Amino acid sequence: MNRLSLTLSRAIVRVTESPLGRYQSAVIRIGFAGTWLLFLLREFPHRQELYGPDGPWSWDLAQQLTADNHAFTALMWSGGQVWFEVFYLLAILSGAALMLGWRTRTASLLFMVGVLSLQNRSVLVGDGGDNVLHLMSIYLVFTRCGGVWSLDARRAARREAARERGERVHGDRVGPVLWAVLGLVLGGVTLAGRFDGGLVPVLLWTAWAGLGLWGAAQRLERAREPRILLDVIANVLHNGALCVIMAEACLIYATAGWYKIQGSRWQDGTAVYYPLHLDYFSPWPGLADLMSSSGTIMMVVTYGTVMVQVAFPFTLFNRRVKNVLLVLMMTEHAVIAVVLGLPFFSLAMITADAVFLPTSFLLLLGGLVARARGRLTGGGDQVRGTDGDGTLPAPRSPEESERGHVGFTA
Repeated sequence: MNRLSLTLSRAIVRVTESPLGRYQSAVIRIGFAGTWLLFLLREFPHRQELYGPDGPWSWDLAQQLTADNHAFTALMWSGGQVWFEVFYLLAILSGAALMLGWRTRTASLLFMVGVLSLQNRSVLVGDGGDNVLHLMSIYLVFTRCGGVWSLDARRAARREAARERGERVHGDRVGPVLWAVLGLVLGGVTLAGRFDGGLVPVLLWTAWAGLGLWGAAQRLERAREPRILLDVIANVLHNGALCVIMAEACLIYATAGWYKIQGSRWQDGTAVYYPLHLDYFSPWPGLADLMSSSGTIMMVVTYGTVMVQVAFPFTLFNRRVKNVLLVLMMTEHAVIAVVLGLPFFSLAMITADAVFLPTSFLLLLGGLVARARGRLTGGGDQVRGTDGDGTLPAPRSPEESERGHVGFTA
């Protein structure tokens, strides 16, 4: 009984005292934001047909649908062309801000608003990758994904280095201004009756109030206990959201694998052959013909896909097997991106897989990127006492590498 109590207390301390998976959450932040940003930029010439007020799925049809299912989309606030162009630009900027980790808390909220608004505007546009991005944009709001590999972490590292040198550090001025502006926007939208119920307005107002409380606690010298309480709440939300993201990825693969087992084409080993010969999924017909020329290869790929997807959730308890399957799945999605012409679907799925990558591998990858950037820039932008990515030096052990702190940053 004492051993059980000790284990339980250690688990509670670990969940509440620090955000776990800081590097994994940073990777999925960069991956999903980058995927969305690339998609918006690639489809910029076609934005009117996809989401515009005069597109095939007209504004009136979208209004009728959202009135029935109460899906959130800011594009229903106005049917004008100017509002659509402004919002599309804001969606691009929010994706870039989140990918770079600039004011990560606010950027994650704006990123979620952009993803939900555009995707709910035209429900017939998109694929499985868009569904994953739709869900992950909500989960990212609850994570502290700006702790490493972000401009927020870089700014915090520079401020800490300045304090160690005895220099005077001025308070954050951009955060309060940004918080006040967003509060005015939220208030105006609410008073205008643009919010049609749902959980998104509640989430936005709750996040705005939380940011305000955190900012006030940071500026009050005697508010040590409120800061600790808010930090614990943020850690619990982060760790819970990270578990949900991992569970979501497992659920995607498990359901996909078990549904494939029920299909006759997957059972006889020919399912992969058919999409390779569809014009819609054949950007490289010669490559598709080369791959499908061997019946043995098609059978191995078909059965292997089902086996990997069904087995993956059960391999999380064995690190080595899990890492092997991760490599196989990421390779499979990379092949899908090239052969079937589905780059954004593949990027979204690879990013979802990245939440299971080992911290040691991510640290190695981050070090390689930092050294490559240092060679290109001459190392002039590196902060003394920090790693090459502008964050505080990474701890030595795997346990320590999961520990860290980054506050609510407007």
